[in-house]
Amino acid sequence: MTEGCLRVGQMAPNFTAEAVVDQEFKQISLTDYRGKWVVLFFYPLDFTFVCPTEITAFSDRFSDFSSKSTEILGVSVDSKHCHLAWIQTPRNRGGIGDITYPLVSDLKREIATAYNVLNDDGEADRGLFLINPEGIIMHCTINKAPVGRNVDETLRILQGYQYVASNPDKVCPANWNPGDKTMLEDPKGSKEYFASL
Repeated sequence: MTEGCLRVGQMAPNFTAEAVVDQEFKQISLTDYRGKWVVLFFYPLDFTFVCPTEITAFSDRFSDFSSKSTEILGVSVDSKHCHLAWIQTPRNRGGIGDITYPLVSDLKREIATAYNVLNDDGEADRGLFLINPEGIIMHCTINKAPVGRNVDETLRILQGYQYVASNPDKVCPANWNPGDKTMLEDPKGSKEYFASL
């Protein structure tokens, strides 16, 4: 658990919890994923409305993340049994079907509390944390329940952080996408970038 507000640049709070992985119950820890990038996202509840659109969107794009040495973990305050029932319910009947990454059970609300996304209703807000291979939080967003997240934007931000990790003298300007111009993080380098616009 952390005290106060969790911020980018801090170590991601570790956790060990039960999850549904390939329709089996498995205990996982965040440290199991050290050495890889992790997209850790929280959602309010199983068998709801916006949540399945996010979960299936991340699952449908899983190969785009895994090809970049990135794992995805979804977390809610539901039980592992509820997660399994939702996975075993077809998408056209309100379920999510078979998904490509673990759904973590946070029944005691300890993980949502550690990440400061637990709301007054006892559910998690839509928190998303991008964690680097060393376990540092590089990016986070938190939405209230009515608006879902953008998987393309999550992927874009991941690629930006991976680019600057490989090119520490470079930074990515606003609206950067892979293949776009970057700039050197110094006065002369930035002038070269702005002169090319």
